[in-house]
Amino acid sequence: MEDEHEAPDQLIRRSKRARVPSKAYDGQPSGFESEDESGDEFDVRRRKPSKHRAAEAAAAAPVVIGFENLIEVVKSNGKHIPQVVKAWVEQYEKDPKPAMVELLAMLFEICGAKYRIQGEFLDETNVDDVVVALVNLAAQGNVEDHQSSKKKEFRSFKENLVSFWDNLVSECQNVPLFDQVLFDKCMDYVIALSCTPPRVFRQVASLVGLQLVTSFIGVAKILGAQRQTTQRQLTAEKKKNSEGPHVDQLNKRLSETHEKITMIEEMMRKIFTGLFMHRYRDIDPDIRMSCIQSLGAWIVSYPSLFLQDLYLKYLGWTLNDKNAGVRKASVLALQNLYDVDDNVPSLGLFTERFYKRMLDLADDIDISVAVCAISLVKQLLRHQLVPDDDLGSLYDLLIDDPPEIRRAIGALVYDHVIAQKFNSSQPRSSGDEGDTSQIHLLRMLQILREFSTDQVLSLYVIDDIWEFMDAMKDWKHITSMLLDENPSTIDLTDDDATNLARLFCASVKKAVGEKIVPAADHRKQNHTKAQREVIQNSRKEITVSMMKNYPQLMRKYMADKTKVPSLLEIITHMDLELYSLKSQEQKFKTLLQLIKDTFFKHGDKDALRSCVKAISYCANRSQGELQDYAQNKLKELEDELISKLKAAIKEVADGDDEYLLLVNTKRLHELQLDRPVPIESLYDDIIMVLKNFRNIDDEVTSFLLLNMYMHVNWCLYSVMNGTDISEASLSSLIFKRDALFDQLEHFLQISLEAHGKGVSRTLACRVCAILAELWVLFRKSAYNSSKAESLGYSPDISRIKKFWMLCEQQLDISDETDDEDANKEYVEESNRDTIMIAATKLVATGAVANDDLAPDIISHYTMHGASAAEVVKFMIVNISKKDKDVSALFLKALILAHTRYLTALDTPNNESLSATRLKECKDIASRLSAFLVGPAAHEYSKYIVGNGVKYAFTDCPRHLSFLTCAVTNFVSKLSKNDISDVLKALQEQTKHVNKDEDPSGWRPYLTFVETLREKSFKNEDEREVKEGTAAKRGRGRPRKNPKIEGKKLFDEKSSSEEEDEIHGSDNDEDEENQMDEDEQVPLIQSIRASAKLRALRISRDENRNQGHQG
Repeated sequence: MEDEHEAPDQLIRRSKRARVPSKAYDGQPSGFESEDESGDEFDVRRRKPSKHRAAEAAAAAPVVIGFENLIEVVKSNGKHIPQVVKAWVEQYEKDPKPAMVELLAMLFEICGAKYRIQGEFLDETNVDDVVVALVNLAAQGNVEDHQSSKKKEFRSFKENLVSFWDNLVSECQNVPLFDQVLFDKCMDYVIALSCTPPRVFRQVASLVGLQLVTSFIGVAKILGAQRQTTQRQLTAEKKKNSEGPHVDQLNKRLSETHEKITMIEEMMRKIFTGLFMHRYRDIDPDIRMSCIQSLGAWIVSYPSLFLQDLYLKYLGWTLNDKNAGVRKASVLALQNLYDVDDNVPSLGLFTERFYKRMLDLADDIDISVAVCAISLVKQLLRHQLVPDDDLGSLYDLLIDDPPEIRRAIGALVYDHVIAQKFNSSQPRSSGDEGDTSQIHLLRMLQILREFSTDQVLSLYVIDDIWEFMDAMKDWKHITSMLLDENPSTIDLTDDDATNLARLFCASVKKAVGEKIVPAADHRKQNHTKAQREVIQNSRKEITVSMMKNYPQLMRKYMADKTKVPSLLEIITHMDLELYSLKSQEQKFKTLLQLIKDTFFKHGDKDALRSCVKAISYCANRSQGELQDYAQNKLKELEDELISKLKAAIKEVADGDDEYLLLVNTKRLHELQLDRPVPIESLYDDIIMVLKNFRNIDDEVTSFLLLNMYMHVNWCLYSVMNGTDISEASLSSLIFKRDALFDQLEHFLQISLEAHGKGVSRTLACRVCAILAELWVLFRKSAYNSSKAESLGYSPDISRIKKFWMLCEQQLDISDETDDEDANKEYVEESNRDTIMIAATKLVATGAVANDDLAPDIISHYTMHGASAAEVVKFMIVNISKKDKDVSALFLKALILAHTRYLTALDTPNNESLSATRLKECKDIASRLSAFLVGPAAHEYSKYIVGNGVKYAFTDCPRHLSFLTCAVTNFVSKLSKNDISDVLKALQEQTKHVNKDEDPSGWRPYLTFVETLREKSFKNEDEREVKEGTAAKRGRGRPRKNPKIEGKKLFDEKSSSEEEDEIHGSDNDEDEENQMDEDEQVPLIQSIRASAKLRALRISRDENRNQGHQG
């Protein structure tokens, strides 16, 4: 151990003898010496003790202070830092220079450079010379990055480094801190290192410098407390004796304490000016973030110095930083500032200057920054620092996509608008929870009025605020308001009552753990045991609350189609067993009768569907006698419906109005969607109506056909899932199926002959969809070699062609075209997507051969919108999995698309249509060429190009445009030899043709030839390398756009020193962040937009374009 004690002295002596009067580091004095030389020699001679002996010695022997002790304790032995620092301070007080040398050597080492200054040259050594030497070491690669190292020994490096300097300042606070030597020297080196090019130097020096200020603040606060105590003592003593030794002593102590505080504040300013003002705009975002985090902590902990615009402005400027972490650090720092009420008066000018930027950050591109910014805005609202007129853009975020942002905005809206916690003029609640719930619910309804035209948007708002608003779980008070039990205090409009019913239903669903808004994650929710218990308790509370009032609610709103769906859905989330446990069977029976009566009062889709869902839930989920009663009530409903249908059919046969038939066929349809209904006795009557009364309304016809299809479907399900398949059941099913086919083919022919006139689009779409579903259900492949083989059916080619002709007619009709006869409730079942799904399902399931229908469908790939294109894409992928070679299908599809272009070209005065058809053909070719990948892509492309050229020359020069609009897209996948063969074939085809007779007609040919020659000049190997690179780059997760511009804080012309006034920067208003429109569209934007949604979306996009930074 004695050798270890003496080792540093021996090291110094060896270094003195080795020193020669030569110059090093470009003329610098050789008094500074790299640690590489001396350190290695010392390590060789040092004896390595065993682990046990070293541990025993460490426990028994005093701490020896040397360079190795200081650096090692920072690297790994953090628990020994207080002991080592205390020993070092004692050594410094005895002999400052050697201790100072060791401390500086440790500072250089933690920066990654081994470098030592000789003690006798310490005072004469120039800081800049040493820093230049250290930078040279970094340039030579002789620097290690301890802070970013993943080695186990450096795991706590950063924490230990901060702890070391904090302990050092604490230990030196009596004398060394104010000797104007120790920390002046340290600060000089720290500031100088923080301004060097090597990033590791700047990182470590910034960390040390920022921690020094933090530690200085701790000492200053202690001294400040001492100064206050001394001042109080002095004041008290002067009241006794105006003069005297005790007064002089207190005056002296007060003066010394004040001088120390002044001195330590000057040290803080020195680091702020020399380090912070440069590093807060460092290129390294981690350094910038550390600076802002530290500044925020300084202002909060020592406001007497830092709480002024001179320092606050840096937090405002970095709100525009291009890095999200820095923006977030600035926002969090401001949150801590505004959290202290005493700080607010000093933040007035700062708030006025930067509050709009804080509002903009609520819609930041980074979700975590946006959430923090919303919390900051809540702080501003609490202090009433933001005008309500500026909050409009924030409320638009209630229907934004990221749930984190919506939740944060929901908390803000609840606190500011509903609970009005921030409104000092608002009288506080008297303590009556019922009054509070009523006030909150009325304010919530006022918000929902803005979204009353779109139920989906209302659900978004409810979902955002539900967690924070207890009044939404006050079931009794909500039912009381719906029943209007206090008409003198509540005056609900009809829209308010509708919104309250929707809120009631949505709140119940949230309470039992269901989602009420669309979500990106469609996986089933898995609840923990504790969550399941909470959900079950909520079910019980809802059930107990609704037992008494549910019948009253149904009686009051039974005839209101806007409120019935929401009210009836509540029963599907109740615990029906409680009706028996609490002896409330009669209320349950009364409720079932009311649901049945409600079913026959309505003919609207939502109301009927909710009735069927509610009564089916009761029949399946109730217990014992109540379940038997519910099932009997459901059977009564079916029988009564069949009776009403027979009566309605008789009225139509007698020449009366068709309204009752329409309403009851709707009811039957909604019921058949849930369960099989025995309508065998009605089936022949329906066929009779369709055959004998061809002039009935198309909507009635649609629902009659739809109910026939549903019945056939249920019959098929019964036959295939029965214990035995009888000949009688098969014959009955085939008879019903064929009868339905006859009617469908009749209306198919009528629709084709009408050419869209005299037949509604709804009926045409129904015919296409039902016909396709039947062909899929009864496709032969599903029944081959089974007892039900006779059920197999395959349409002939003529029927397929008629089917597709009607599909094309409906695809050519825009979804925006209004059909006066169409039922708006079922509009989503009669659009282009429905037609495309029906057609592609035939191909995907094998009900129709690929060659019979697939080329026709593919030829419409890009013609009918993105959603229809996705359906076609799915079909192509499905075909590719079964049949690898799709080149023949692709070629046929391209020829069909080109034929449509030629037809449009022949139409007089229709240049726009021909241009559209040409573009569609090019787009289809481009999309299809992307499917040809892998080893076989070359052969498939060769087939398409070769046969495409043949088609182009079947009618010259009329078909030559096919070369440029379709074939060109597949040339890039050919080999050099294949391209040469194509060129030879083209030359052979045209060697006897005079192209000058029709230059415009042959222009596509010349363009195509030129394209082929350009491709042939490229080296094949280079092409393969590029394809391989592209394929490799295409794997995995797509990269985000790296060129996301943020705030340009680092303008060379600006100077931190010149920007002392908070008014002096308008940086935050200069830049805009351009969002990529092709990024994933949020779920809320995929909802069919109402006028309100479109207005909100435009507003939100404008705010983003102006506010996004980074």
